[in-house]
Amino acid sequence: MVYTGVLTKMQTEFLEPIQYYLVFENDFIHMNQLLNKSIGIKLVGHQCLSCGLDRPIYRQGFCKTCFFDKPLAGDWIMRPELSTAHLGQEDRDLEYEKKVQLQPHIVYLANSSNVKVGVTRKSQVPTRWIDQGAHEAIEIVEVPNRYLAGITEVALKDHVADKTNWRNMLKNDIKDEDLLEWRQNLSQYIPAEAQDYFIQNNSETHLQFPVDKYPEKPKSLNLKKRIEYSGKLVGIKGQYLIFDDQTVFNIRANEGLVVEMNV
Repeated sequence: MVYTGVLTKMQTEFLEPIQYYLVFENDFIHMNQLLNKSIGIKLVGHQCLSCGLDRPIYRQGFCKTCFFDKPLAGDWIMRPELSTAHLGQEDRDLEYEKKVQLQPHIVYLANSSNVKVGVTRKSQVPTRWIDQGAHEAIEIVEVPNRYLAGITEVALKDHVADKTNWRNMLKNDIKDEDLLEWRQNLSQYIPAEAQDYFIQNNSETHLQFPVDKYPEKPKSLNLKKRIEYSGKLVGIKGQYLIFDDQTVFNIRANEGLVVEMNV
């Protein structure tokens, strides 16, 4: 059966294992049901996630114009410490920025390839951890806006990583860590403005991914260069599809591509 649609990050359900759904405009695919089956993926066009036009995708699923103009791609998205809505200061669209920035945010520790610190809206827990391929995670601070989460992350980055090694994550080259101990050790570095929001009485969250076979040497599929690919799906972790020939395809990194999927 052939499905055609615009790639957006897979929707998930926090079950054991995680359940994944690839959602198109008029249909969806329950990806877990395709494990150990052959899938064909073909690039047939582009569709900016903002303007909807068939333009080359620049970053984050947006064409170049929308990436530099639209509030959905403001610098504060990737760098929450740049948030200014709590001051009433506009970056690109103050109403949108208030809606997103002025809500509870979580600073967390997640272990995917290593322990890292990150920021997400409270409403995105545990989705954010699933998308990163973390097998365990814990909240460290809950604050009322994105700015406070951002400055907390910046302060903690001097003492813990803020990036995931995607290859190690996909190889499952990981070790369990005592995130409670990590959290306690890092608590002394939380900025004064956020100290009152420190969380110290919750437990770790553990996540299980639907993977039958991890790649030893993952090879990233560049659909823009290759155009077409087919292989047997043997796992899903983070936002990656894992195939039996060690090819991996990052759905999130290819948002905005229009594809045909033959399943």
